[in-house]
This record gives sequence, structure tokens and C-alpha cells, in this order.
Amino acid sequence: MLNIKQINVVGTLHSSGGIASAGKHRKALNAVEFRADLLPAQVRSSALRKLPLPVIWTVRSVSEGGKGPENVLKRTALYDEGLDVASLIDVELASVAKLKETVRSAQAHRCRLILSFHDFKATPSVARLRQTIRRAEDAGADIVKIAATVDSLAALLRLMSVFDFSNKLPLSVMGMGRFGKVSRLLCAQAGSVLNYGWLDKPQVSGQWAAEELAARFAELQIKRAGRG
Repeated sequence: MLNIKQINVVGTLHSSGGIASAGKHRKALNAVEFRADLLPAQVRSSALRKLPLPVIWTVRSVSEGGKGPENVLKRTALYDEGLDVASLIDVELASVAKLKETVRSAQAHRCRLILSFHDFKATPSVARLRQTIRRAEDAGADIVKIAATVDSLAALLRLMSVFDFSNKLPLSVMGMGRFGKVSRLLCAQAGSVLNYGWLDKPQVSGQWAAEELAARFAELQIKRAGRG
């Protein structure tokens, strides 16, 4: 069981190479994120029997950096594939109204809900970040995930401001771009509960390799959740 109130390192599975290496990196990880939108059906089917850790099941839309189908029924079917294996599902906040059936199915399977927001161009204003967190809380999130591009010190400070809000729910916060790597260490130190690292190749700029991320956490004495 993944402890969503403590700090976790999550390995991203978005290629067959990453899936093949997941077991090798197990000691560095608390969970894996399975990117169902990036993996073909044959890979998805065979991988489900081999995943060695708690699974976050994600079907990312094109508008937020993925390759998931825009058709709601097709996206729902992709989510349904993972409900028997997943501990959490990740749904974009912008899509949650369309995917109410997916959310209900996840709840029936006791999968917790990550509601996520991505900005690949900039870091939103403090007011919009606050609004995003409130919307996710109101929509029934168990975790609120925010990923934004941080190409300046001002943007980094703006992103970090989310930890000063009076948040009811755990946050997963990370930057991409120039200050991406720095932001991921700072956010974890501030309390980000899900911290993503790549296993065979990075997916966005600013990501750490999962092994490196776990090592940096140890150096900084960022206490991670226990691993089952």
C-alpha cells in the first residue's frame, strides 16, 4: 500500500525499456506510474503481470502532454484496464467532469484519485494555483498534482508558494524546464508526496533519473515513506 501522506519516489513507465528495468530499480522506488496512453496494447497486457510495486495508472490526454484518445469511451476503456492492478489513477482536472464513470469505477475498486494540472509553457499566477487546488479538492481528489514550467527564479518561487496554502490534501508538485531539477528537490523537501523519476529515458525536461532522485533525497535527509 502506498502511503500518500509521506514522500515517495515514483518511477515512470512510458516505454518497454522502462518496464523491463523496473525490477532492477525497485530499491529506489516506492511506486511506478504506468503510462497507458504511451504503451501499445500488447505491452500493457504483458506488463500488468510483472509490475513489482504499487501502480499509478495514467491515461494522459494530448492537451496535457500525452497521447491518450480524446474519445471519452476509449479513454474510459484504457482506465478500466488498470483498475484491478492500480493503487491510484491519475486524471487531469480538466477531464474529470467527462470521466465521472471512471472515477466511480476507481472508487469501487478502492483506487485513490490524483487530479492533475499541467502547464508546459509557464507557471501560473499564485491566484490560479490556489484556484486549481481548490477545484481539485472540490472534485474529490485524494492528491492534487501540479506540474508547471519553471524557467525563472520568479516562476520557481511562485510554484513553491503552493506549500504555504492551507491545503486539506496531499500535494504532488514539480517543475519542468530550466529550474526543473532544482524544483523537484525543493518540492520534496517542502512536502511533495509523489516525486517522479525516469527509468530508461527522461520524458520531459527537468526530470531526474529515479535512482539519482532517491540518492539526492538521502543526501538531503528527505525522509521517504517505507517500502513494502
